[in-house]
Amino acid sequence: MKPSIRTKFAIGIVFFFVIISVLSIFSAVYLNKLSKKTGMILKENHLSVVYAREMAEGLLSINQEIINCFLLGKRVDSILMDRELKMFDHSLQMEKNNITEPGEDKVAAGIETGFLDYRNSVVEFIKSPVIVVELLSIQKEFLNLNQQLMVLSRINEKAIELKTEAAKESAKNALTQMTFLATLCFLIALSFTYSFASYFNERFSQLYNGIKEIVSSNYGQRLYFEGKDEFYEISLVFNEMAEKLNKNEREMELTLQADFEKDHRFDNIHELKRFLIRVKGIEEQTTKLISRIENEI
Repeated sequence: MKPSIRTKFAIGIVFFFVIISVLSIFSAVYLNKLSKKTGMILKENHLSVVYAREMAEGLLSINQEIINCFLLGKRVDSILMDRELKMFDHSLQMEKNNITEPGEDKVAAGIETGFLDYRNSVVEFIKSPVIVVELLSIQKEFLNLNQQLMVLSRINEKAIELKTEAAKESAKNALTQMTFLATLCFLIALSFTYSFASYFNERFSQLYNGIKEIVSSNYGQRLYFEGKDEFYEISLVFNEMAEKLNKNEREMELTLQADFEKDHRFDNIHELKRFLIRVKGIEEQTTKLISRIENEI
């Protein structure tokens, strides 16, 4: 048994819902992938660049304080030095927990070793700020440590560029795939809509033309719909109605014809009676005329 019209409508609605769901799910999947990639760039490499910048700024602040104290002969601000050293160590520990690129762990280990040496030299300088040899050693360690921070920053900046290009390529591929999928779903939906509309348009057109024929007294019109849906049931009712109207029309024609013939026979009998009455009158007149002639003779 074929599905009814209500079932076909329900199937159509479910079909469009499935298409919308498929597009939504694929869009969400691709957006989630792209979001993860950009999130990893932010979490992994951008933070490492931030940590390297914070350590470089702290290192520069310490070195400037040392040079100012040596040139101006003033006491070292131990509070500032201690705060900057702690900030440097905090950023370094955060960087060690955010190793993501090949070779980054070795650079971080080198920075940690250089920082320990640099911190010890700074502590010694705070105790004896007038020793020139100690100052030169600190400057050498500063330059070495600063170069390592620059290497760390460049590693992550390069990784950001590569991952950004990869994310752009993924976004481009996702856009291409989504365009293809959307086009495919659109063509499927268009084909389904066309066949669905054609199915109903054809049947409504036949039903409309059939009703027009009936209104025009063409009771021989019949509808023939394939399937077992509501249109098929309507065609059965329509054909039964047309058959009854056709039958009633024939019966009415026979009745009218019989009435006409009956009236026609009645008119003939009446005319015959009138003719006989005239004949009888003529006969009486003839009889009188003969009697008169006989009397005269």
